[in-house]
Amino acid sequence: MTNEPEQPAGASEPTQQFTQPYPTSSGAGGYPGPSGPPPSGNPWFFGDQTTTAPVSEPTPRRRGRAGLIGGLAALALVVGGGAGYGGAALWNNTHDDSSTSSIFSGSGSSGTSTKATAPSGSVQAVAQSVLPSVVKIEVAGSQESGSGSGIILTSDGTILTNNHVVEVAGQSGKIRVDFNDGTSADAKIVGTDPLTDTAIIKAQNVSNLKAASIGNSNDLAVGQSVVAIGSPFGLDSTVTSGIVSALNRPVNVGSDSSNNATVYPAIQTDAAINPGNSGGPLVDMSGKVVGINASIRSTTDTSSGEAGSIGLGFAIPMDEVKPVIEQMIKGETPTHARLGITVQDVGASQQSQQQQPDQGSPFDPFGQQQQQQQPDQGSTSPFTTNGAEVREVGSGSTAQKAGIKAGDIITKVDDQLIVGSDSLVATVRSYRPGDKVSVTYTRDGKTHTVHVTLDSDEGSTKS
Repeated sequence: MTNEPEQPAGASEPTQQFTQPYPTSSGAGGYPGPSGPPPSGNPWFFGDQTTTAPVSEPTPRRRGRAGLIGGLAALALVVGGGAGYGGAALWNNTHDDSSTSSIFSGSGSSGTSTKATAPSGSVQAVAQSVLPSVVKIEVAGSQESGSGSGIILTSDGTILTNNHVVEVAGQSGKIRVDFNDGTSADAKIVGTDPLTDTAIIKAQNVSNLKAASIGNSNDLAVGQSVVAIGSPFGLDSTVTSGIVSALNRPVNVGSDSSNNATVYPAIQTDAAINPGNSGGPLVDMSGKVVGINASIRSTTDTSSGEAGSIGLGFAIPMDEVKPVIEQMIKGETPTHARLGITVQDVGASQQSQQQQPDQGSPFDPFGQQQQQQQPDQGSTSPFTTNGAEVREVGSGSTAQKAGIKAGDIITKVDDQLIVGSDSLVATVRSYRPGDKVSVTYTRDGKTHTVHVTLDSDEGSTKS
């Protein structure tokens, strides 16, 4: 956002940080990932197909589900870059293109297995259907290397993964894709979006790949069974299962080079997700991709330890990332919604004044847990207060036009409760530029509601 001040990376306000699960060979990298060339040819043709159906106009998605990444810049963010085994990010409905067909039509073939027929709806059946659409991604940069996972979107090699998986390559590195049948191919970066931690790569000189079938993450329910597939610690074609533990969990994994937050409203799952699962699919029991395996919470407490699953894994919901993915495939720079404000957790300023310097996040990029400084119990409450406190309002922003001021505490966007700064950032980014939303806030003990049209960060270095 052009009118917003730079955010201090690593500030000590009490936001909850998560790790992108990837040990590195030589240290941490950083955002943003490399900008790739626009896709060659028409990315909407599936391999050897000669005809395509026109895309239908997407229907407006229902709001009122917990939020995604907001078009505002939350404070107290720690850069979560790095290489190695990958991790995380997400979004919204599709753009229409009357001359081409969308990869999000759910048209990926369900496939059949040559092995014994698996019971319908079983983990075995899901694995047989989805494994051919999942790849291992190996990345070699000038100073470090690593691996992650990816999801095949088109039969001619368009693959979805995480930005932090491929950013290791930099401008001159190499990327190789290993397919489920044992073959491999070189790949090039088509586009990256650090704010959603997503990336598109294109495998070279391939055809007749099995495209994944894309589902609807908005239809998920807590307790529903899901399956995670990927290459944890380089062990390709690994299948784990569990349930949806929670929805719309605001997860903060760092920031880009302009200190814009990488925050998303994650699908929380107890399916085992480990370093290397990043970029792979989380699928429902019909074999449809509903999320991108992304990040984990870890209890590792030694400097040499590697993050590992403790049953707290997080995936980027597919419905939130679809427009960004389509923009990257078309060679466009992804855009995001924003309110035009800088926010922090309620009371963060008072608490930060009582913390020792350089406390940073309770988690570093590789899963080592640090001791978090506790606030002075005598001068501030030990309990958090819901809401996101406005720190600054951008000149000419939609927030300013609506009368929102510094010091206001935003408590709700549409019907979604805002529990903190990450929650607001995630929620606003779940919308698209131009969407109309209601914003509820408190000022001097009184509650106000305003209606705003969300801005776009197009052409801006600030979100």
